Parts: sequence; structure tokens; C-alpha cells
Amino acid sequence: VQLVESGGGLVQPGGSLRLSCAASGFTLDDYAIGWFRQAPGKEREGVSCISVSGGSTNYAESVKGRFTISRDNAKNTVYLQMNSLKPEDTAVYLCVAVRQARFIDLDAFTTVAGLFGSWGQGTQVTVSS
Repeated sequence: VQLVESGGGLVQPGGSLRLSCAASGFTLDDYAIGWFRQAPGKEREGVSCISVSGGSTNYAESVKGRFTISRDNAKNTVYLQMNSLKPEDTAVYLCVAVRQARFIDLDAFTTVAGLFGSWGQGTQVTVSS
């Protein structure tokens, strides 16, 4: 199970980026996927997650209305569209896959991801003028 994140970079406040999480060696059809981020000196925090079917999505309060998670199983990829970026969004963004995970909210997904998730290496997002 290998996940590879891409799409990070340097962007000005108010700008947008789209992160991708591509699976290699397995198909994402049977996995719930989440995005997490970790800033220097801070704990890793959940950003968003999407159910196996794609019918359920959850977001951290800090990104609601600005970020959108989606999945394209045909491309074996999950995306995180990030709009209206703020300097406090600066972090390494990681995706995680959890097979057949069912969850009711982001906190629940965070728990199962920590126990059973397969993680990517991350992509750096820097929001600065």
C-alpha cells in the first residue's frame, strides 16, 4: 500500500491549491481516505475525510467552506481543493487510507487512521506573501 501526495507549493494568501493523493499497488475503491496536516511544532491534525462511497465528507472547522475533498476511483486518486488559503494553513499535508473504515465524523476517522491507516509521505503547503 503506497500513497503519494502532490500539488503542494508556495501560494499567496487568498490563493488556491489542489492536492492529489494517488494510490499505488492497490485500488482505493475499498478505502476511506483522509487528509491531515502538521505544522512545525504542532501536533498533526485532521483536515478532512471522505467515505468509501464518497457520499460522506467531513471537515475541520478551520477549513469548512474553503476546502473540498473528493475522490475519483477511476483515477485511483483523492483530491483536496483548497481555496482562500491563509498563512495558518501552512503545513505538511498527508493523506491516509483506511480499508473499509466507517466513521461518523472527523474525530472518529482520526482515531481509526491512527490505528490502522496507511500514510503517504506528505506534501508541503506554504501560504505566504
